[in-house]
Amino acid sequence: MENAKSVKLVLEDGTEIQGNSFGAFTSAAGEVVFSTAMTGYPENLTDPSFAGQILVLTYPIVGNYGVPGEELYESISRIFESDKIHVAGLVVNYYSEEHSHWNAAKSLGDWLAEYNIPGIYGVDTRMLTKKLREKGAMLGKIVAEQDVPLHDPNQDNLVAQVSPEGVQHYGTGKNKIVLVDCGTKTNIIRCFLERDVELIRVPWDYDFTQLDYDGLFLSNGPGDPKMCVPTIEHLQKALQQDKPIFGICLGSQLMGLAAGGDTFKLKYGHRSHNQPVKLTGTQRSYITSQNHGFAVDTATLPAEWDMLFENLNDGTCEGIKHKTKPFFSTQFHPEAAGGPQDTEFLFDQFLDEVEKYKAGK
Repeated sequence: MENAKSVKLVLEDGTEIQGNSFGAFTSAAGEVVFSTAMTGYPENLTDPSFAGQILVLTYPIVGNYGVPGEELYESISRIFESDKIHVAGLVVNYYSEEHSHWNAAKSLGDWLAEYNIPGIYGVDTRMLTKKLREKGAMLGKIVAEQDVPLHDPNQDNLVAQVSPEGVQHYGTGKNKIVLVDCGTKTNIIRCFLERDVELIRVPWDYDFTQLDYDGLFLSNGPGDPKMCVPTIEHLQKALQQDKPIFGICLGSQLMGLAAGGDTFKLKYGHRSHNQPVKLTGTQRSYITSQNHGFAVDTATLPAEWDMLFENLNDGTCEGIKHKTKPFFSTQFHPEAAGGPQDTEFLFDQFLDEVEKYKAGK
């Protein structure tokens, strides 16, 4: 880019990396994490699970297909995973100022600028990713003209920041599902609406136990799951019943905590479209889309719970299930967006459990 302004990325260990600005020429602080996804930056940047994080994209060329225009489906975005960009900043190697794609409406840089999000390019992202793998996710900041202090977003209740304030309704289908929105991706809503459901979307701290519903869904979201005390307390009540429950990502961690288990922070998290997981008790594996920094410690789960999926890279928990009740979760994203859709069938399995529950009432 001609006449690009200089900015720098500063890490908590004192590392300073010079680069050039794109997007908003402003300073921002957060947790520096990396994603190995090759495509899907419009979906990633609008994923609420990235709230408070400075995202490093390892793919070397970013921005070449621009950003699509907005389209609505049942009052939600057909394209993006929420109604705004959630990352604190973006770090890339080569930013393609010129973009070309049939549905591109604007450049990545212009889109970032609309939301006052800084980007930095000209960074050796391979070196930076190796550092993050060795030392773990680190605090950092993109510094333009004005310096800002380092800030750990995991000390904030990020879920409260990204969850909606009121109750929303979608669809008129035969199965009534309550979606506890801790920062849900809109493709989760799309996946449900395509399966003939009535969806009741409630805030993270809403007492859903007072509602009439057939099944409960716990969404993804950012930050430390232990911040979600009201959600965990409501979920503990739901676990005393027999209505089917399905959790994704943060929802899996919340289920583990409500069941009596514990969670821990991963060294550098799982953020990519190519994470292999194995279905426990089988030799069947799937390639999954993931975005999380915490995981369930399966050693702390009560005896009536099992690990459902295992991460084949590091052996960590990728989902849990109850041995006798229709409760299960995945740490990965069956709805993808972006990424592989190998495990979208889990939505059908959940709704099958809902039908069984209704038939047995």
